[in-house]
Amino acid sequence: MAVDSSTPRTAEPNRWQSPIGVKPRLVAASALMLFLELALIRWTGSNVVHLSYFSNFVLLGSFLGIGIGILRAGKAKRLPYYSPIMLGLLVLVIAWKPVTVNRSGDSVIYFTSLDTTGPPVWVILPIIFVAAAVILAGPAELVGRCFTELPRLTAYRYDLIGSLTGIVTFTLLSFLGAPPIWWGLLVTIGFLALMVPGKKATAAALSGALVATPLLVMLGVLLHESTRPDNSWSPYYKVQTSSSTYEGTPLLTIKVNGVPHQQAIPAEKRLQWEPQYGLPYERAAKKNPENVLIIGAGSGTDVAVALRNGAKHVDAVEIDPKLRDIGREQHPDHPYQDPRVTSHIDDGRAFLSRTDKKYDLILLALPDSLTLVNGASSLRLESYLFTEQAFKSAQKHLAPGGAFAMYNYYRETWLIDRLASTAQKAFGHKPCVDKVGDDLQQAVVTVGLTPADQACGAEWAGATSTTPPPATDNRPFLYLFTDRIPSLYLVTLGLILVAGLIGVGIAGGGSSYRRMRPYTDLFLLGAGFMLLETKSITGFALLFGTTWVVNAIVFAGVLVAVLAAVEVTRRFKTPPLKTMYVVLFGGLLLSWIFPDSWLLGMPIGLRAIVAVLIAFLPIFAANVIFAKRFTDTADSTASFGANLLGALLGGCLEYAALLIGFDGLIIIAALLYVGAFLLRPKSVAGVGS
Repeated sequence: MAVDSSTPRTAEPNRWQSPIGVKPRLVAASALMLFLELALIRWTGSNVVHLSYFSNFVLLGSFLGIGIGILRAGKAKRLPYYSPIMLGLLVLVIAWKPVTVNRSGDSVIYFTSLDTTGPPVWVILPIIFVAAAVILAGPAELVGRCFTELPRLTAYRYDLIGSLTGIVTFTLLSFLGAPPIWWGLLVTIGFLALMVPGKKATAAALSGALVATPLLVMLGVLLHESTRPDNSWSPYYKVQTSSSTYEGTPLLTIKVNGVPHQQAIPAEKRLQWEPQYGLPYERAAKKNPENVLIIGAGSGTDVAVALRNGAKHVDAVEIDPKLRDIGREQHPDHPYQDPRVTSHIDDGRAFLSRTDKKYDLILLALPDSLTLVNGASSLRLESYLFTEQAFKSAQKHLAPGGAFAMYNYYRETWLIDRLASTAQKAFGHKPCVDKVGDDLQQAVVTVGLTPADQACGAEWAGATSTTPPPATDNRPFLYLFTDRIPSLYLVTLGLILVAGLIGVGIAGGGSSYRRMRPYTDLFLLGAGFMLLETKSITGFALLFGTTWVVNAIVFAGVLVAVLAAVEVTRRFKTPPLKTMYVVLFGGLLLSWIFPDSWLLGMPIGLRAIVAVLIAFLPIFAANVIFAKRFTDTADSTASFGANLLGALLGGCLEYAALLIGFDGLIIIAALLYVGAFLLRPKSVAGVGS
């Protein structure tokens, strides 16, 4: 049986003494750390529209802060008061100057060329990144202090239990649609419970004041935001609604995360004011379609248009339950209450993979998520709807004579041509393309099951030499014009890495790099693990949908696999490191040989079993390697900090997927693990440890 033989250091006499036992304190600090990270990602994204395109920006700042906090734990003599103070300041700054889209009218795909209110991107993003690092460094420092008082794997075990607790708690609040005040209350309770030192009344009062004051400011801001009658929260967005009238017609305007997103308008007026919404029904050769599938049904206007065009049954698929509920309660036509309509809260691609129904018309009705999948760079919630494979899936679900159509405010001619060429490649013939308007480039692309099943106006000229090729499931980046990583991303990631180097050096007082030098292999293990996690999230999003439920389950599943690896290492004699590296590389090879596209053809139950096996085998093996190596380290905080800072590098390397696709991340992860294998200390390279 393996034994966690590492010995903890005793608490230094000048350091603060917590009245809470070390194990419950470690669980609480880890739960606070992960809960706070998730809350920051959600809340900052709901008030700073730039984060719609940098969703892992806060995540990278959090990794930097967590790594720095762990490194500081061995030397810090005072409580990390800086963390709640910075949290209060960040909430004040963002509430004072939120970044929102400044335009009126209907929903559009947000491109950075749109005007925004609030600080420019080059001001607000560095503020958020630095603030996230400082805020997360506090709970991480509390976690690190516990690591010095416990055996290595025991500490890591309780850290993982706390992290799972944080995920489950935040997921539960998301399910309940809890407003930010509840997030703030739990964070406040966590800080106050963990940062009350000793039994001296004076010290406790002073500490409580330092912690509580900025947190009370934060709670005041969040309470104001949470109690505004026009605000509500879905698992994805802050949703704002406002009612008005135009020419005597009631309008319900919906904004999400500060961006105009939808308007609930009576179908008769929608068709009168914007006749392009009826174009799919005109271009489809089969009139009065009986069965219609609408993906991106939103508040219900597209459903009402389908009913007005004679649909006998409509399957309305919407990923966000809040938007569907708003439409059910407030849409003037009440389409969701019509007995001909069946609503589904699901990802559109996942719905298609699970149904055997055939449709006369399938519509992608302005599906634009305006947000990214957490932990996956540049993967939007709707990314897998617009790939060549997705269009082929829609083709298979068309009844004889059926048609597939999409419409949106695309803004760019190249984007319209890209979608039209994707439809041409999937269906084997040119689609109908109707462009409407000048500025926003609204377009309707309609393609019949056969050329005879569509009735075009003017013929589409076809793709040009500059039209990007169709997006694929491996590179589902519809809005990326070039085949290169945008310079904005490269500059941003370069600055993040420079900030990380400087921050670690300052935090450690010049000794951080010296302390971490023996643990370079653990640094590379952290980077590789981050890429494995990203590949798992994107893979499961394709296989089972990009919903928040799938994302939360995968995130928690990764931690469960890590915890299982720790428990196996603690309780049983595991194979030597060389053998575990062989298992790891075997798992990576399995992922490469059997890509996600192969799994899509399986029945849903078998798909789930095989996907879990392929995704979590390398994760499990990698963490057995980490656990065995971590047990033998001489400096627990330096080794653990090195591993966490490696995750920062891995988060930056995620963006390589824009160039080589998500499958290519497996190769990068393999190279990182090869480096870790070569740099492992020879003293632990043999049979034991």
